[in-house]
Amino acid sequence: MPPRAQPLRRDDEPAYVLHTYAYRETSLIVEALTEAHGRVALVARGAKRPRSELRGLLQGFQPLLLSWSGHNELKTLHKAEWRGGLPLIGGSALMCGFYLNELLLKLLPREDPHGRLYADYEAALSDLAAGGEQAPVLRRFELELLAELGYAMPLTREAGSGAAIDPAARYHYAFDRGPQRVPENVAAEPRRGAPLVRGATLIALAEHRFPSAETAAEAKRLMREVLDHHLEQRGIESRRVVQDLQALGGERSDAHD
Repeated sequence: MPPRAQPLRRDDEPAYVLHTYAYRETSLIVEALTEAHGRVALVARGAKRPRSELRGLLQGFQPLLLSWSGHNELKTLHKAEWRGGLPLIGGSALMCGFYLNELLLKLLPREDPHGRLYADYEAALSDLAAGGEQAPVLRRFELELLAELGYAMPLTREAGSGAAIDPAARYHYAFDRGPQRVPENVAAEPRRGAPLVRGATLIALAEHRFPSAETAAEAKRLMREVLDHHLEQRGIESRRVVQDLQALGGERSDAHD
């Protein structure tokens, strides 16, 4: 018989935990975003036991070093170490973090390396932890995620003509092409697969800067429709949670609900 191949080993890989769920009686399956290997799925054996060294480490939004081995899609986690350097996030910023994690889980294929996206995610967490304005952070990450997946959104030029976006004009944003100007003598109405958006909002998205509440709200609506198109009917649970909390507390969010 030929010798059995040794499990592929990875040691001390920078990573963040995106999600964990129970596996058998005492273990967890960990979905992690890694710098060099993209999203990976790991079995953390015994992690649910009270005395497990892994139990308190496998938390979201904390910089870790993970070591694992295995040839199959589901690897075995051997070690996790906290590497520090990022403050804890809380409050509404925490819900924003869950939203980012859910986008990655539902849109990013496993074991598809995206080193730049990892850096974008880390920067977004840092900005949220610092208490920065949330809407620009989320819109920037949404755009960066789509671009990394091959769905970059044209925002500064009209589809077809290549003319510069006019902030005073209105556009239909076709998911497969980009902004298409609505003639001034035509009633501007939403179309299926091509939401209506002002030129000023497209420019604001490109610049990651929202000078008014109207612009921020319209940018959020556009990004939601674009993301829902690529999610193919897979809902974002964190949106529903935020909406439920707002209904209970009578609050409004300008970020991602």
